[in-house]
Amino acid sequence: MKTNLIAACTLAALAGTVQAQSSVQLMGLADVYAGSKRMAGDAGRASVVNSGGMTTSWFGVKGTEDLGGGLKANFALTSFIQVDSGVQGRFANDPFFSRDANVGLAGGFGTLTLGRGLAPNFLPTVIFNPFGDSFTFSPLVLHANVPLFNASGWRATTPSDTGWANEIIYSTPSFGGLSANFAGGGANGYLVEVAGDSGPKNVGLNVLYFNGPFAATAFYERDQIGNPNPTTPFATADRKTDWMLGASYDAKVVKGFLTYGKAKSDTLVPQAKTVSWGASVPVGAGKVLVGAAKTRVTPGNTRDTWTVGYDYFLSKSTDVYAMYMRDRITSFSSGTSFGAGIRKRF
Repeated sequence: MKTNLIAACTLAALAGTVQAQSSVQLMGLADVYAGSKRMAGDAGRASVVNSGGMTTSWFGVKGTEDLGGGLKANFALTSFIQVDSGVQGRFANDPFFSRDANVGLAGGFGTLTLGRGLAPNFLPTVIFNPFGDSFTFSPLVLHANVPLFNASGWRATTPSDTGWANEIIYSTPSFGGLSANFAGGGANGYLVEVAGDSGPKNVGLNVLYFNGPFAATAFYERDQIGNPNPTTPFATADRKTDWMLGASYDAKVVKGFLTYGKAKSDTLVPQAKTVSWGASVPVGAGKVLVGAAKTRVTPGNTRDTWTVGYDYFLSKSTDVYAMYMRDRITSFSSGTSFGAGIRKRF
């Protein structure tokens, strides 16, 4: 009996050790808002109850295993979901794990990730605007990542999506607050050109710098493939390049944001220039948010979008928000949108 007790205690200790070295976490975010929308160029106004007012709703699992010697293995399988209706994905035919589907190794050398992951444009865009990753109310995100399917024919300035399939990502360690991510993906999924391989690819990088109240960023992409479909090149084998510079400064009473970027196409729209600014002001348990973006397309139209709102935190994981937005494209009717919603992290 004493021997069995010792064995049981040993197994319990080993199980605790394994659990401490390896972990898998179910996690996600649910965000739903109600309001009224009319974007620039829309024929009319629509009353909506939609998912993803401030953050695109998602769920999934992430895990890490300590391999010893400072080396860790990571994986992520996460899926977008439209919480208002329960439909999976951001839109029709969106792959199930279109948010993350990757595995990687991390250590003193940095992190190497293989699979579907973030495009270089994503982090600089969402970190350096006051509305974060709002694909509904952030002026910068709307100009960069969300096409308009109306008479305006507005094209996103980063047309290859915020995530790439068949991707290789190398993330450096942080050097005094400075870090970088190098990425490549596409039909063949190579980070660099391979002899004898003429298949289309997406390649790019971003740089992030954080030092106290000051932060700065830059990204560059050369895109030949639309996502989330990793095997379909742009029409006429078009190649698009885009880049952006950004900075923010947190003075405690107000945090300011500023970005400037360009996008260019070989065969379609020659050039688009985008400037954005914004501010976040702590008020009570929440923040007043204000921001604007202007994009000039040459030749083409100019788009101006601005948003103002308030985001109030009921707890660290739950907030409520109200937003008002105005959107205008020259030669088309302007539009206004407003909405109020709840965001819950888990």
